[in-house]
Amino acid sequence: MQKQVDYREAIKTKYPEQVVIAIARDKNGKANPVTLGWTMIVSGSPPMMAISVAAGHYSIETVRHSRCFTIAFPSFEMADAALFFGSRSGRNVDKFADFDCETRPAKAIDSVLLADAVANFECELESETVAGDHIIFVGRVICSHINVESKKRLYTVAPGHKMGTFS
Repeated sequence: MQKQVDYREAIKTKYPEQVVIAIARDKNGKANPVTLGWTMIVSGSPPMMAISVAAGHYSIETVRHSRCFTIAFPSFEMADAALFFGSRSGRNVDKFADFDCETRPAKAIDSVLLADAVANFECELESETVAGDHIIFVGRVICSHINVESKKRLYTVAPGHKMGTFS
């Protein structure tokens, strides 16, 4: 049985929600990570993934400038990094300089990989679409990486940026 409720009440049932960290370089070459909850696979052949970035966020400028981005699936151990990268603007700070997070150069695009992530996907920008108060960027995955260590993936498990994982 279902009952009709306001959207704001029903959407609270979305948890757990996946977390990704998207990274793109700005016009000065600075890699800018941003934590996002709204992401999805949009094609299997060719492999494509999408991220949704709030209008006005500095990350929109970086993706548009670089025409590529990394999507990282952070590990549970990266919860503090995910909170940091999602709570500051790259317009005002160099997030990688201010938070110790090990990176590696991407192999196929001008970006970086997160060394402790469960997986990293290097994407070339295919398209962008305005979706209300967000911009959806679709990227063609041109190179993929997985961590050689067994790591659990990070999720948002409840409102208020409560992070966790699954058993």
